[in-house]
Amino acid sequence: MAEIDLSSILNVAVKGKASDVHLKAGLPPILRIYGSLIPIKNHERLSPDEISKAAMRIMNDVQREIFRQQHQVDMAYSVPGLGRFRVNIFQQRGAVGVVLRVIPMNISTFEQLNLPKVLYNISTEVRGLILVTGVTGSGKSTSLAAMIDQINNNRSDHIITIEDPIEYLHRDKHCIINQREIGTDADSFSSALRGALRQDPDIILVGEMRDMETVEIAMTAAETGHLVLSTLHTIDAMETINRIVSVFPPYQQKQVRIQLAGVIKAIVSQRLLPTKDGKGRVPAVEVMVTTSRIRECIEDKEKTKEIADAIAKGYTTYGMQTFDQSILGLLNRDLITYDVALRQASNPADFELKVQGITGASDAGWGDAAKEGADEGGGTGNAGDIERF
Repeated sequence: MAEIDLSSILNVAVKGKASDVHLKAGLPPILRIYGSLIPIKNHERLSPDEISKAAMRIMNDVQREIFRQQHQVDMAYSVPGLGRFRVNIFQQRGAVGVVLRVIPMNISTFEQLNLPKVLYNISTEVRGLILVTGVTGSGKSTSLAAMIDQINNNRSDHIITIEDPIEYLHRDKHCIINQREIGTDADSFSSALRGALRQDPDIILVGEMRDMETVEIAMTAAETGHLVLSTLHTIDAMETINRIVSVFPPYQQKQVRIQLAGVIKAIVSQRLLPTKDGKGRVPAVEVMVTTSRIRECIEDKEKTKEIADAIAKGYTTYGMQTFDQSILGLLNRDLITYDVALRQASNPADFELKVQGITGASDAGWGDAAKEGADEGGGTGNAGDIERF
């Protein structure tokens, strides 16, 4: 039985700018390129035995035991000279399946990723909670890595990252960076986060806030003078606030709202949109920066639904933007098509009116969003930069 040449498959994936590689029995290796699934040309179909052997080969003894017990395992895998990959090995219909996420060797800057300039200001925060949210594969890890790298280049701090698994590798520049991996260096996010508080950190990056205990410790850490960065699988700022609050029992929720309003500094939510030239993807980004109005919206359950309006009106003064303002900017910079813009808009009917230049008195910030997008022309991100996302 021939063995899978995994390095060769991953080499094709990296050269083809794929974001993910799927290995499934009965199919050739499948690459996700700019959001579409594409099989590797002229590659033989993979057998269950080939995939199982390849999976066992890249796991260590501990990971094999986890897989044996739980029928799935998360891990990181490195190929010298090629790069790192976040791997999930799982069982389906009795056979082994593997999905590998490509992690670029180099950490991109905000400009290369086409992220809004306000992220520079957000990266200067010294305490509090910053959340990056979005669906799986929307670039959360990439944006957080860019934020950590920005801090690493400009401050002298101790940064601890808690990840499952470790994705981007950070070198010590101006900061000391310790990266801990769940399963290898720590048992769980909550225990690692509790331990981090005794390790003299300035900044803690928590890969994901998965449970009440982790959320609780993260907010306490932010309250006691640390800067905490983390991710959630939520689509926008309003849903993020509601998701965090709903993790707690009803009798605690009022107090949690007050605590959250006090520590949250920013929520950055992302979606990846196909570019006009079809050669990449570009992020549409909602940015909420905490102001007195935003705090009020977080504290008062009835006012939480007003967050989107507060974000739209904070465009000029605070650099905030809604998804629709971000999409309008991308459209005016000729980075996406009108059809994509309309399809991805949170409120397509309103968006259509904004594109036509019909704005009301309540639409503060929209004129500025349109003007700024047009002024920036093609933007700083060329096709190569967008493809790195």
